[in-house]
Amino acid sequence: MADKPYSEQKCELDRDAFGWADFWSYALAPLGYETMEIITNDEPLQRAWAKENLGRLKATDNLRAIAFEQVKKFRPEILWMEDHDPELLDRIRSEIKSIHLVIGWVGSAIPKNYIGRNVDLVLSCAQESVEFMRKAGTRAEQLHHGFDTRVSERLRGGPKKIDFSFIGQIIRGSQYHSRREQMLEQIASSTQLDIFSPSAGGDLKRYFDFILESGGYGAFRALKAIGIPDSAIKSLPLIGRANKWESRPESPVNRRIKPYLKPPVFGLDMFQILRDSRLTLNIHADSSPLFASNMRLFETTGVGTCLVTDWRNNLKDLFEIGNEVVAYRSVDECMEQVRWLLDHPNDREAIARAGMARTVRDHTFKQRALKFDEIVKKTIHGKPGTA
Repeated sequence: MADKPYSEQKCELDRDAFGWADFWSYALAPLGYETMEIITNDEPLQRAWAKENLGRLKATDNLRAIAFEQVKKFRPEILWMEDHDPELLDRIRSEIKSIHLVIGWVGSAIPKNYIGRNVDLVLSCAQESVEFMRKAGTRAEQLHHGFDTRVSERLRGGPKKIDFSFIGQIIRGSQYHSRREQMLEQIASSTQLDIFSPSAGGDLKRYFDFILESGGYGAFRALKAIGIPDSAIKSLPLIGRANKWESRPESPVNRRIKPYLKPPVFGLDMFQILRDSRLTLNIHADSSPLFASNMRLFETTGVGTCLVTDWRNNLKDLFEIGNEVVAYRSVDECMEQVRWLLDHPNDREAIARAGMARTVRDHTFKQRALKFDEIVKKTIHGKPGTA
């Protein structure tokens, strides 16, 4: 697609339904919003826009500069900045005067040093993050993820052919997936669980690299502790690189999980795997210990698959537990329920149908757009000097 016009590339990217795709613009249009979505890290797409709209394309035009020109040309009144790029945001706020409201976004894992810098409002799917932001003095509101029903129209039908699936990252480190990794190891060794994850790409070289990097970081910290100046440390092979690292490198995924890992799937390929699964497992990140909030809740139920998810305080507010989704509080309970559901297909499919009906009724981007509109209006009317 790299040589195609901007509109064709954007249309194809949206159709693939990766991440939010065009879900928000489609849902907000009936409410009177005119939107432009900028995918700042899609280089062919961005350079196609620059070529068509700027009348020039210099080798020095970086993607941040192109994104700025897109915002400038569109002249928005509201900027929803999902990307954490303070330099770009500072330039936009200082030079584009049409903007009355800047909204930021965080998931349950909050990036380091991000406390709503230079935004008027932070939205988050996770109530834990909302409470953290508010305590830090940042205005924050909770907004759940949703499901776009157009996705189902793009998927192939036919019998389900995967008994039990899990799709997602397995990232080691603070706020991420330590509990997930432990659970997946236990569950995969006892049930037929297919794990689709980017972690499948690791190899033996990556483990050796980790050992070297970890040793280099330890040596760097030791030299710093005895007073060796940074200028001297930077010149040392490997150890000098550690000067730029905020913490010790995280080790690759547990090698005991590796036999169960399959290559990752994204966009429509991901939705197709979900649709083709009899059961799909959901495990929230470590940063969401209390509240159900991730995308998989609505993606799985939205395509008509029975969801087996970890119990959270607010899950009962989203779905009827036992009738629309299945919830577990421990690994043993999870495996017991999975075995029962696989042995009782009629009950399993009844839960899947009920979960899909609930998502289509209450958890689509159409409903989320109404909530977004409510939050935006409340925020704008509460700001000084706005009408």
